Amino acid sequence: MTGEARRPPLMLGDKLRRALGGQAGWRGFALQVVLVVALVWIAHEIIDNARENLATQKIASGFGFLWSTAGFGVSQTLIPYSESDTYLRVLLVGLTNTLVVSLVGIVCATILGFVIGLGRLSPNWLLSRIAGAYVELIRNLPLLFQILFWYLAVLAALPQPRQSINLFDSVFLSNRGFGMPKPIGTEALAPFVIAIGIALLLVVALRAIARRALFATGRQMVIWPMAVAAMIGLPVLAVFIFGKPWTWEYPVLRGFNFSGGMRIVPEFAALAIALSTYSAAFIAEIVRAGVQSVHKGQTEAGASLGLSRGEVLRLIVVPQAMRVILPPLTNQYLNLTKNSSLAVAIGYPDLVSVFAGTALSQTGQAIEIVAITMAIYLVISLITSALMSLYGWRTSRSMGS
Repeated sequence: MTGEARRPPLMLGDKLRRALGGQAGWRGFALQVVLVVALVWIAHEIIDNARENLATQKIASGFGFLWSTAGFGVSQTLIPYSESDTYLRVLLVGLTNTLVVSLVGIVCATILGFVIGLGRLSPNWLLSRIAGAYVELIRNLPLLFQILFWYLAVLAALPQPRQSINLFDSVFLSNRGFGMPKPIGTEALAPFVIAIGIALLLVVALRAIARRALFATGRQMVIWPMAVAAMIGLPVLAVFIFGKPWTWEYPVLRGFNFSGGMRIVPEFAALAIALSTYSAAFIAEIVRAGVQSVHKGQTEAGASLGLSRGEVLRLIVVPQAMRVILPPLTNQYLNLTKNSSLAVAIGYPDLVSVFAGTALSQTGQAIEIVAITMAIYLVISLITSALMSLYGWRTSRSMGS
């Protein structure tokens, strides 16, 4: 008789014992029951203690405060808001500000991180040393210090509004922020947006066709003239047919500040710059490690096909390196979003500042507000992880095909 002897089939009791307690059997199951009972008891004690403290301080529990009038202003609101709005509106204002600064930081940090990471691998000695010095300097300085540096040492040093830096009588730089023209949509905006959407779809289709042709024939199609023609021609045609999609409202100096137009407050600029540059230093190292994980034979094979260094990097190396880059890159995105809560140090009205800060101090609903804030950050993190996992799955699938 060859091979291992067949093990006798497990009885129903043995299957149940392993299913409940694992390798430890009933003893492991008993330990799990004790752990669950202990956790339930600790949770009950915490809830009971919180209820007693709230009753002692005569603070009503529940989420009814969300519909009460806030009564305070917010320095930057991307959605309509006034002091007569509710705390729920304050929550939405803070959440919007957090999402916007996080999204801007993620986009800028990704672009800057990839450029610096590839720069560290450049054969140009000066470029690689500059990129390396940037990484070593930025990632070893505390993020809070960098936020304060940009806010107090750079942006606060700009001139007063009356002596602001004037660019073409349209953009004004001062210590009160960046004033710039504000687009106001017209009836022709919808056709213009549709034309841009159609142009983007054409570009994506052209890229897919060129990619398939490259893998099928080994020849690279030149699609950029058609892509440029689509991206420029269709919107111009929409403007020619339907008219201007928007008009401009320019900032005007009135008193000690500008009115009209669109203004980016210094707090937003300082936070976005600091988050972008700080996270870019870590992303650069992730990109460098990912590119170096690809065997150099891949580069040599691409060069033997007549591809340039940039084409080898874009078509061969980076797609393979993304499998290594994506997991730590996702962590950096999550860290950037959570690090945006440091905005409270410079007064930027993010979720923590206006809701877990001002709203909490006015209402005293600490448990409810902290729970809501925790849940929001958890949901943001889960959505970010899901999107990055989806992108990684599609990337691996395309590489496999």
